[in-house]
Amino acid sequence: MAGIMEEWWLRLLAGLLGSGLIAAAAYRGRALSASGAWSALAMGTGFVTLGEPVWFGLLIAFFVSSTLWSRWKRKHRAKAEAEAKYEKTGRRDAGQVWANGGAGLLLCAAHALWPGEGWVFAYVGVMAAVNADTWATEIGALSRSAPRLVTSGKPVAPGTSGGVTPLGSAAALAGAVFIGAVAALLAVPQPAEAAAGTPGGGAAAAAYIAAAAAAGLAGAFADSLLGATGQAMFRCRVCGSETERAAHCGSAAERVRGFAWLNNDRVNLLSSLFAGALAWAIGYMLLKAII
Repeated sequence: MAGIMEEWWLRLLAGLLGSGLIAAAAYRGRALSASGAWSALAMGTGFVTLGEPVWFGLLIAFFVSSTLWSRWKRKHRAKAEAEAKYEKTGRRDAGQVWANGGAGLLLCAAHALWPGEGWVFAYVGVMAAVNADTWATEIGALSRSAPRLVTSGKPVAPGTSGGVTPLGSAAALAGAVFIGAVAALLAVPQPAEAAAGTPGGGAAAAAYIAAAAAAGLAGAFADSLLGATGQAMFRCRVCGSETERAAHCGSAAERVRGFAWLNNDRVNLLSSLFAGALAWAIGYMLLKAII
């Protein structure tokens, strides 16, 4: 018992130190707001304390890759025009941090209490979806072809919620596969190290990548579908542009469609939960076929 408590304290201290350094660097680099940095500190500490490397490794992979894409494309004119319609800027706040990682932390806690491969697959699906959506948003804004509304195929302006492009869809798939590959590297035991009844090696790695690709891409399209139908959208009373923001040009905007409570953070959360459930189901079927 004493050994378990000592390990728990060491994990907690390591989580606080590592997450604190990452959150501070992200805040100084303007990747996180103050509320986002405090949230990242709490979330990262929870992942390190409760989970194995795959849990906090996927969170880091998502944050670092998404931040790099955002910085690389920040000065591109097309992306700036699209971002003018977004509810949030590239500097993530507490709402964005918890929308992207909160469900994963709950899955991590569930796995710590009731260990099982299904929790890991669900987490891979959640992170694949948020990473796919972020890569699609960052890279898809640079598409030379006009986005088309996912519900009707009608061309819409860049930055319109629910608008998709071939480039953005390809970026979404790449972002999902990236998460699956990182999961395969961190979670799959070598055949010699795998316990009886536990898959290891190439088959297990392929299962993680396949589940991430399918669930992540489905989650990204679910995000677009919710964005085109239920997400609250507003029209600026000053400039007349359609935006996700309830206030624009210094004044309150008029809601023109969607539910007032369904903002971008909640759309991200709902679509990631859908992807997590899908990845759990896919993982179950693949594991049954492998074992």
